[in-house]
Amino acid sequence: MTSVNAADAAMHPKSPVLDLIPGLALTGGIAIVAYGLRYIPGVDKLSPMILAILIGAAIHNSVGKIEGTAEGVNFSLRRILRLSIILIGLQITAQQAAEVGFGGLAVIATGLLATLGATMLVGRLMGIRSGLALLIGVGTSICGASAIVAAKAATGGEDDDAAYAVAGVTLFGTIAMFLYPSLQGALHLSDAAYGLWAGSSVHEVAQAVFASSQGGPEALYIGTIAKLTRVAMMAPVIIVLGELSVRMGFAGEGVRGKPPFPWFLIGFLAMAALNSLVAIPLEISGPVRAATTFLLSMAMAAMGLHTNLRHVFSAGVRPLALGLFASAFISLLVLALIKLAL
Repeated sequence: MTSVNAADAAMHPKSPVLDLIPGLALTGGIAIVAYGLRYIPGVDKLSPMILAILIGAAIHNSVGKIEGTAEGVNFSLRRILRLSIILIGLQITAQQAAEVGFGGLAVIATGLLATLGATMLVGRLMGIRSGLALLIGVGTSICGASAIVAAKAATGGEDDDAAYAVAGVTLFGTIAMFLYPSLQGALHLSDAAYGLWAGSSVHEVAQAVFASSQGGPEALYIGTIAKLTRVAMMAPVIIVLGELSVRMGFAGEGVRGKPPFPWFLIGFLAMAALNSLVAIPLEISGPVRAATTFLLSMAMAAMGLHTNLRHVFSAGVRPLALGLFASAFISLLVLALIKLAL
């Protein structure tokens, strides 16, 4: 370094905080655009998280990496993602799980674990990478994009695999969101049974709530509680998967040792415990819920900005077929369990 450069560096020291601003502005801006797009009729059925990852991927694959944004984008993908997962815990209480009842909990847990196991097994038979099959199974069985990005962080998975899994799970969750209401009458499901079916098998929270709402107030209530109970199961399931990631081949290519323990999921459980013990006023819980979705949208934008669509498309249609299998499996299994138990 020359004396001039050294003097300039001394006069203008590099600030880690300032380095974050361009990337945070980019991911935050993408999240804002995603929210704006939801005012378009039809697009409003998609969550801002999904739109954010699509916009981010479009920018990365058309413009490339934007100079000066790397630090802030990585911060969004790691720190902001973990914070948003922790905050999701404030949407869950132990009392909600109790309201589902033992039979409902058995249906939810069986559907979740059986779908995850079946997706991993069929994925292996289809020759799909274990890490990608895991993310498809987690997204389908637990709570869509949120579970996928949490599992990716806990297992050291690949960004491209996560992007593919999010796209497939979103597609089939959206189909289910509109298909389920048309089947309630044909399947002779009561409002409560229909709500449990939708809440226990539709992927994203927003998709499950929408599908449940079409069955009436009781279906909406049961469906929402069932869905949030599935979300509550995210932490223990993904913690176990993180512990098994290297041994079972779930981790990404660059991961040699076991990924760091996902402490953010302990934070998620702590927030759920707090919400169960303390009545948080709506004036606080409402803004926190809105902030959580926005932060998740920033994290998804960052994931899109790391996604190489050529790598995603190189996986072919087999992972999409696996996503279809997983969606059909959880839907039919949960329906069968409800018919037997209720």
